[in-house]
Amino acid sequence: MYLVNKNMKKLVFENLEELSSIEGKQLPIGEWYTVTQQMINDFANATLDKQWIHIDEEKAAKYSPTKTTIAHGFMSVSMLSELISKQFEVKSVTMGLNYGLNKVRFPSPVPVNSELRLISSAKLIEDFQNGKKLTFDCTIEIKGQEKPACVAEFIFVLFE
Repeated sequence: MYLVNKNMKKLVFENLEELSSIEGKQLPIGEWYTVTQQMINDFANATLDKQWIHIDEEKAAKYSPTKTTIAHGFMSVSMLSELISKQFEVKSVTMGLNYGLNKVRFPSPVPVNSELRLISSAKLIEDFQNGKKLTFDCTIEIKGQEKPACVAEFIFVLFE
């Protein structure tokens, strides 16, 4: 029987056919990771989004409702690929591609030094060319906060 608990390790599958068994099921709960100011600054530089709320620590301390800088909403959503890769692996996969997002929302800001983790479930697994298209319901939680950082349907394809 398929069970998920806080101590469950990464799921490992031999091939995409075996992976199909997780459709409709929750993946192991992700590990906590800390969002640092350096990560936020790097994201700001990469995306050219240098709004003060993200990078100006002094101004944020004075004027922001959170009294600190916050991560970009798109920073949390952009981490979904990596965070899901920590939850499962398919040994036969030669390539994976981001296919898109549905219903993306950022219910709560992510103050610098917050801890985040991914909770996700496999909503749909479909045949796609020579691989599978996977749709996951994803929630990025913020430790100690009721509202999550990000809620999204994340779609990607895997090929053998």
